[in-house]
Amino acid sequence: MSFYGLVDGTEASLKKYLGSLSGVDQVGADARAAMLATRSIKTTSKRWAIDTAITMVDLTTLEGADTPGKVKALCTKAVRPDPTDSTVPSVGAVCVYNDMVEIARTHLDLIGGQHVGVAAVSTAFPSGRASMAVKIQDTKDAVDVGASEIDMVIDRGAFLSGRYIEVFDEIVKIREVCGTKAHLKVIFETGELVTYDNVRKASFLAMAAGADFIKTSTGKVAPAATAPVVLVMLEAVRDFYAMTQVRIGVKPAGGIRNTKDAIKQLVLVNETAGPEWLKPSLFRIGASALLNDLLMQRMKMDDGYYASPQYVTID
Repeated sequence: MSFYGLVDGTEASLKKYLGSLSGVDQVGADARAAMLATRSIKTTSKRWAIDTAITMVDLTTLEGADTPGKVKALCTKAVRPDPTDSTVPSVGAVCVYNDMVEIARTHLDLIGGQHVGVAAVSTAFPSGRASMAVKIQDTKDAVDVGASEIDMVIDRGAFLSGRYIEVFDEIVKIREVCGTKAHLKVIFETGELVTYDNVRKASFLAMAAGADFIKTSTGKVAPAATAPVVLVMLEAVRDFYAMTQVRIGVKPAGGIRNTKDAIKQLVLVNETAGPEWLKPSLFRIGASALLNDLLMQRMKMDDGYYASPQYVTID
């Protein structure tokens, strides 16, 4: 099965499809990412860039010590990042573990945050080491209690061993569980994929299997969302669109901590995939600390000085 008719679901057709992909010029990718990192956004556009980045944040807490109170506080911040300024937009989604999905969804609805999604990390996050039955149930549990987005992790061991059909079938099955209720983000853990060629191959495999988004990493393994890796993934969604006329989203996660990092991501998107991807339905940033810096930079534009962290709520 393929969502776009690119493969027929057999191992032979999948290998032929992946084998037809062009390789990645590593030196060229590194050089282009470095060049784009020097680009800046005009001062007159900085407010737009900051607000756009805020709408793209998946405000995340994925700690063993997470509590219902912490998740509720995060949801409140997601809807109204700055309680003193109603012009600050809401974030794209709140990202939590499965057992916190219902708490997050209920609290968001209670405080007028129906427009903010709940993303659940699924399929034995972050390792991906579990049976298919467990992964399916994990996903079903999250969708049933209100997750509108599922962030699944691929089996990197299967991928690196060349068992591509196993990875493909797993994504297809999880996509079927999501149905029309939830978008599917597929996490590669690019720090473990080693090469840019593998990142490109994983990107096309996931998109053909039905991913709505491709995501760099869990945030638990370094390196995570490096600029060249994000560049390779953005080129993949651009090329996939040229083939299918379907736009797939990209989500970098891990290591994007300040406004400068976020703006570099927006430049990468605009210059690689195109301005059509500059919206939260096609680009997200998985982060926890980033939002506070965006808020402090926004305050600086209004007041002329960089506010102390005490002026924003602790995540």
